[in-house]
Parts: sequence; structure tokens; C-alpha cells
Amino acid sequence: MSQTSPKFRTLDVRELIARGEEPFPQIMATVEALAPDEGLTVLAPFLPTPLIEALKSAGFSARPERRSDGSWQTFFRRD
Repeated sequence: MSQTSPKFRTLDVRELIARGEEPFPQIMATVEALAPDEGLTVLAPFLPTPLIEALKSAGFSARPERRSDGSWQTFFRRD
């Protein structure tokens, strides 16, 4: 019997950050639009520690992974 895992939406904020734009509003808008069975994957040029803390307080767990290109991929899912 297989366990259902959430579907993940992916948001790549590397270009926004490279242009000097703040990605937090777009990330939070995406989080608010998630269906109950969806998670979010954020691609960033650095470990998004403030985002991890903010979403943990909103009831999400985070699993960051460093990618081979040096960027970070962080999976967020509701606890």
C-alpha cells in the first residue's frame, strides 16, 4: 500500500533575487494559494533561513537540500 505524498509547486526565486527584488511577497502569495495536499519547493541562491523560520511558525516543516550548482532547494509541507 503506497502512502500519498503531497504534490509540490515549485517557485524559483533566483532571478528575482539577482535583480535585487524581494521574493517574500510572491512566496507568501504562493503559500496562501496552496491546496491542502500541496507543498512548496523554493529554489534560492542561498539557504532561506528567515523563510524557513517564518513558514515553520505558520505550521510548515522544511527540508533544505544543497544542489550541485550551489543553490538551495527547500521543500515545505504542512505539518
